[in-house]
Amino acid sequence: MQTMSLRTISLCLLVLAAGLAVSTDAAPQPAGAHSDLDAFMQKVVAKRDDNWKKFQQYVLDEREQAELRGPGKLPIWGERRDYTWYMKDGFFVRSPVRANGVTLGEDERRKYEETFLRREQARERRRTQVGPVVVEGSTPPPVDRGAAVEGDAPTDAQGLIRQTREPQFISSAYFLKFKFEEGKYAFVGRETLDGREVLKVEYYPAMLFSKEQNSRQHRRDLGQLNKEDNTEAAVEKMLNKVSLVTLWIEPTAHQIVKYDFNNVNLDFLPGAWLVRLNDVKASMTMHTPFPDVWLPKGIDFHFSMMLAVGEFDARYRITYENYKLATTTARIK
Repeated sequence: MQTMSLRTISLCLLVLAAGLAVSTDAAPQPAGAHSDLDAFMQKVVAKRDDNWKKFQQYVLDEREQAELRGPGKLPIWGERRDYTWYMKDGFFVRSPVRANGVTLGEDERRKYEETFLRREQARERRRTQVGPVVVEGSTPPPVDRGAAVEGDAPTDAQGLIRQTREPQFISSAYFLKFKFEEGKYAFVGRETLDGREVLKVEYYPAMLFSKEQNSRQHRRDLGQLNKEDNTEAAVEKMLNKVSLVTLWIEPTAHQIVKYDFNNVNLDFLPGAWLVRLNDVKASMTMHTPFPDVWLPKGIDFHFSMMLAVGEFDARYRITYENYKLATTTARIK
């Protein structure tokens, strides 16, 4: 299945979504006025990864769609790929089913699955050997030293989940790893979403995009800073300044049901004179395919950019559906 990887393209698009702009006139109130909201949001952020392991054996389907349109909305490029996720040796494995409507051959599917499984096992092995990365000020998650590695297959007939690192369909849903930041939230009100009463909260981050800033501090401590470090950290700082995250939260379960990014203004980025981003929108939604278990439903992303030759639109969507409890470890066809 040799073609430009949809997953690679999607990650590039989602990186561009990082600079979702908001007017600085709408700033949150001082942290002291938000003690209850801060305590609530701390629980929300802490619980967002709790669900994917509640059922030890399930399968689901995934559909990826991407398209690029040029001036006059003329189609330039597009792809659609269908996958099935199933359990093998205690790991979630992504199995390709169709590419642009064409059913893939069995050999091609098996080769993809084997490569995918080896990669996930290697990541799990590194995680259990080195341990997870801990953000300053957060509580380190427990490390399961008995987690599966290559060749360590479960002995039971169900192939129960053994991986400790979240599978790709979960990490894709939380494509921005926003973390708890005290005093950076504003309560907007109550709304109804899919028949549920939810709380609408706005999040004004200061450290949402902070990887390079954290690395720069580490290199500063070692005396290894250079000009490129300063430039990249400055861009991250600006991305934080113009970002707004809107969240819809089910209050009883402290569960993020949906989050949105909107209103882009990335004129400060290098190269804005050549490429102007007119609009960026991204959203993620969750649902309950099993009772009281929240899992990803879909990701939608759109951006338009203006070049000298005209406007270009890019759209990307992932849909997760047909969640089912599995009864065997046989591969789903």
